Amino acid sequence: MGLLRKLSTGPDDHGAHGAGIALMLLAMLAFSFGDALGKKVVATYPVGELLLLRAIAGLIVLAPLIWRQRAAFRRLERPGLQMLRTLIAACEVAAFFIATIYLPLADVITFYLASALFVSVGAALFLGERIDRTRAVVIVIGFGGVLIALQPSPQTMTWSALIAILASVLFAALLLITRFLRQTPAMVLASQQFVGTALLGVALMAPSGWMTPAPVDWLWFGLAGIVSAVALLCVNRSLSLAPASVVVPYQYTMIIFAAAFGWLVFGDVPTLPTVIGGAVIIGAGLFLALRDRSLAVAKSADAKI
Repeated sequence: MGLLRKLSTGPDDHGAHGAGIALMLLAMLAFSFGDALGKKVVATYPVGELLLLRAIAGLIVLAPLIWRQRAAFRRLERPGLQMLRTLIAACEVAAFFIATIYLPLADVITFYLASALFVSVGAALFLGERIDRTRAVVIVIGFGGVLIALQPSPQTMTWSALIAILASVLFAALLLITRFLRQTPAMVLASQQFVGTALLGVALMAPSGWMTPAPVDWLWFGLAGIVSAVALLCVNRSLSLAPASVVVPYQYTMIIFAAAFGWLVFGDVPTLPTVIGGAVIIGAGLFLALRDRSLAVAKSADAKI
């Protein structure tokens, strides 16, 4: 971490950006690994139990940082919006893992990647951001990729696919609400997500009850939470080392890691429509991210003139 601090404060921006990219790649690998662990666990145990134990493990990892920043918890901006965000975050995680029970991990991640498209639409509807003709065309193409992957028909429009898309919509809503809470420290938002997930886990466990894990399964539950917390810290550190426009495009590597874990752990091989649809979604998302980056650079250059 000392090296990372040096990179982030030194004169070599390229070094800091490189470190930020490396941390984002590490975060995507960790998220994919944690998702694979979650999929393995929910094949045997209730989703609510995974949410609860995963959240507890994550909070244990974050506990020292939460204690260090405890003063920030006393002055929360927009408490109602904070509660709504926490609820959406918990439901998003639950929907994701419910979808993995029935779908290959790569398929669920493919639908998840469409969240960038939902964010663009949501920003226009709720934040008043303008969608020009180019962005509108790219968004339509991206949603075409979703349709290719989904293959909508009476036979393929399953509840599991719709739940995966719901998770993507909820994640987009989470990102949009987070824009309204810019003054809230990232650690406060992260801890709220884990607490909300734990509470939802308890609620989901109520109908089925507690299923005591086997000794080795305690390890999988704990790892799922620890890995997710570490991944979250890597994302936050990545964004502190480099601009979002530099590191965010690397989030799309998650589909590669997810496909690899799906194949190695579960023997899942992505179908051709999923591969083609995923490529279209990723292409649309990368185009929007790189275009926004170019526009931001041009705007900054004009401001200096």
